[in-house]
Amino acid sequence: MNQSLREQSFERILLIKPSALGDVIHTVPVLAKLRARYPAARIDWLLNPAIAGLIGGHPALSNVIPFERSVYVRAWRSWFAAKGLGKLLTTIRRNRYDLVIDLHGQFRSALLALASGAPTRIGFDRPQQARSASDRQLIAGAYVHGWTGAREGAWMAYTHRIPIPALDVHAVDRYLWLAPILGLDDGPPDFSLQPSLKEEHRADALIERHGLAGKPLAVLVPGTLWETKHWHVEGFAEVARHLTRTGRAVALAGSLAEQARCQAVAALCPGVRDLSGQTTLSDLAALIRRAEICVTNDSGSMHLTVALGRPVVCVFGPTDPVWIGPYGRPHAVVRAGLPCSPCYLRRLQACPNGHACMKEVTGAMVIERMEEVLAGERRPLASRVA
Repeated sequence: MNQSLREQSFERILLIKPSALGDVIHTVPVLAKLRARYPAARIDWLLNPAIAGLIGGHPALSNVIPFERSVYVRAWRSWFAAKGLGKLLTTIRRNRYDLVIDLHGQFRSALLALASGAPTRIGFDRPQQARSASDRQLIAGAYVHGWTGAREGAWMAYTHRIPIPALDVHAVDRYLWLAPILGLDDGPPDFSLQPSLKEEHRADALIERHGLAGKPLAVLVPGTLWETKHWHVEGFAEVARHLTRTGRAVALAGSLAEQARCQAVAALCPGVRDLSGQTTLSDLAALIRRAEICVTNDSGSMHLTVALGRPVVCVFGPTDPVWIGPYGRPHAVVRAGLPCSPCYLRRLQACPNGHACMKEVTGAMVIERMEEVLAGERRPLASRVA
C-alpha cells in the first residue's frame, strides 16, 4: 500500500499542524520536501492566524487556511463560532484535497482530515508504550505527558498511519518519518524562513528607535506559556548585565502577556531595551536575524532562532531536549540535569520538587555556555567542523 503512495502524484494537498510556534517550525521541512516531491501541486496549510504571518510567505506554500483554535473550541455554545467552524469545514470540503497530512494528531485535527473527504489521509499511529531505543531512563511522567503518538483516537481517521519505531527522537525527525511513505527525499531538513522586506524594515526602525543600533545585538526572551519553563528573572538579568558590560546591545522580546517578566528583568538591568508587546512573530524573526545571539527559556523563540540560522542558548527544565531541543545544537542547551527532569508538568503547583530544575540553573552557567557558543561561531568554519 505504501508503495502505491510513493508512485502517486497528488495534486491538492492539505497539511494540518496549526500550532504552536515550535511545532509549526518543526513542520517546515515537511513542507519543503512536499514541494520538491510535488512541484505542481496545490499545497495548503491549516494554520493559526498569529503564526500564518510568519509562514504564509514560504515559497513552497500555496495557501493558508486560517484556524483560530480559541474560537472553534467555543462552537458548541456560540452561534458565531459554530457558523465559523461550519464555514471552515465547507471550505476544506470544497477544496477537494486528494491528500491530507495531519501531524497534529488530536481529535479536532483528525475530524478536519476526515471531513475533507480526501481519499488519502495520513497521520501518526496510536500512542506507543515502548519507552526508548536508547539506554536513557526517564521518569514515567515524561511519557505520560509527553508525545507518544496520535491522541484522542485520532489515528482512526487516517487511511495510512506513520509508524512510531521509537520515542527518543527529535520532533523534526519524527515528522520526517512521513518521507518513506510518500517517497520524499531523505536529504537534511530545510527550514528556509525569510521575513518579508516590510518586516525587515520594521525591525530596523525598532532597533533605531530604541537606540540598539551600532553594537552587536543580543535578544533575550524571558517569557513562555508554561509556568514550569520559566527561568528566574534574576538569571536573565545577570545575563543581560554581562552582555551590556561586554559591549552588546540587549533587547527583551515577548508578547503582551509576557510583559511583566520583561519589565522585571529590565528593572534589574538598566540599559536594556524592553520591546515586549511591540513585535509580531514576523517582527521577532526579523529582529533575531540581526542578533548575535538569542537567550531564552521559550521553545518557540528557540526553534525560530535555529530556523533563522542564528546562535541560541536555551534553559531547559521540565521538557526533554532530545525530543524538542534546538535541532542539531545540543551544546546550546543549559540544564541542571536533575533526575526529576524532564517531567512535562506545566503548572508550578504540580511540581513536587520546588521548581529545582530551573532554580538550580545559575546565571554563571548560562553566561559560560553563551560565550562558548559565541566563540564557536567566531572560529573559522574548518576548525568548527574539525
